[in-house]
Amino acid sequence: MSEYTISQVRPTDRRALAQIDALLKQEGISRDANLDYTCAMYDEDYQIVATGSCFANTLRCFAVSSSHQGEGLLNQVITHLMDIQYQRGNLHLFLYTKINSAKFFHDLGFYEIARVDDTLVFMENRRNGFAGYLADLSQTKREGTSAALVMNANPFTLGHQYLAKTAASRCDTLHIFIVSEDASLVPFSVRKRLVLAGTSHLPNVICHDSGPYIISNATFPSYFLKDEEAVIKSHARLDLIIFSRIAEALSVTCRYVGDEPFSQVTAIYNQIMADQLPAAGIDCVILPRKQSGDKPISASCVRQLLQKKDFESLKLLVPDSTLDYFKSEEAKPVMDRICQTDNVVHY
Repeated sequence: MSEYTISQVRPTDRRALAQIDALLKQEGISRDANLDYTCAMYDEDYQIVATGSCFANTLRCFAVSSSHQGEGLLNQVITHLMDIQYQRGNLHLFLYTKINSAKFFHDLGFYEIARVDDTLVFMENRRNGFAGYLADLSQTKREGTSAALVMNANPFTLGHQYLAKTAASRCDTLHIFIVSEDASLVPFSVRKRLVLAGTSHLPNVICHDSGPYIISNATFPSYFLKDEEAVIKSHARLDLIIFSRIAEALSVTCRYVGDEPFSQVTAIYNQIMADQLPAAGIDCVILPRKQSGDKPISASCVRQLLQKKDFESLKLLVPDSTLDYFKSEEAKPVMDRICQTDNVVHY
């Protein structure tokens, strides 16, 4: 019986990464550009025979050498990665896998959430995770027409407020999902507070935390990272398949978005949304951005002005509630973070 060892592979270990890339290629997989932990299983000759990786709360990029299939090596790799995640405090885990591997992961305690183009299965380690999320959302369903708006609001601007007001005027209930992934310069707790303050005058708006199921590091990591266009598109498709299930739970028949002249990621997402949502019975309405002078209002521009502490110019771009927060002593840690960041423009 061969003996194997498993250990972390550092980003600087080119020899090991080359072996890992060759293993992944056998499975028709490319190594993700954005991984925060990679492990390898070595045989007695110090050759890599299995591998797996993590990014945030996801497991990904698994492969086992064809000459070692059936030895239970992938099981050991997954167990190792789950131990790493638990040490990090990540208890709710997600993974991507090929359709023909879904049963294997189900036997390890993972449950299917969605599949993309009959090539990829997205799974989580909670039996009723997504189902429970949908059940909770359905409790907020109201009579009449319902629409949805998803925003990161980093931070909440007059442009976001205009989108919310316009969308709310066209339906009986507007469900606003605030991206709760804490991967933005403005923390989620602050973003949520500013969205609630900036929409408090709209009586038919219900705000929700997006949780891990809408634009998160699990469903759409490319939103927060620089990635190639093909990867952005595949993540966007997965995110929208999941959103369609959310829309069904709330009887949402329309999703509103603002047009995107600045961010490549959001522009691609809008394009795929316009193509994909109608097939699920959901209208996609892209609204022109609200302008200040002759320029569209953007959160990136607001962050640039915050860096300069140009509160006078900000008066034209953000609601009073947003401006008051950033001028307060409470906002000092967030302001420091923004000021110390080299590039505050969203990719």
